[in-house]
Amino acid sequence: MSDEKAKTRKNNVNGHKGELAEKLADMNVKIGAPKFNYKDYLRVLKLARKPTREEFKTISKISILGIALIGMLGFIIYVFLTELPKAF
Repeated sequence: MSDEKAKTRKNNVNGHKGELAEKLADMNVKIGAPKFNYKDYLRVLKLARKPTREEFKTISKISILGIALIGMLGFIIYVFLTELPKAF
């Protein structure tokens, strides 16, 4: 590969410039950027709808409950690993 082609490839891997592209080009790894099919995203957005008030309340309650449970679990683990050994 000529020097000019190597520089072009190094600076422009699959049409995306950037530090990661340069590193991948230096390593001769043939990994490209993911390709996006915008038609799939548009189809999902067309099917999406605004949730009703009841759906929103239910989703909010479940989310808050999940966050609280994970927080309590983290606090219990924290107490067992840091504060409990100090007591003995």
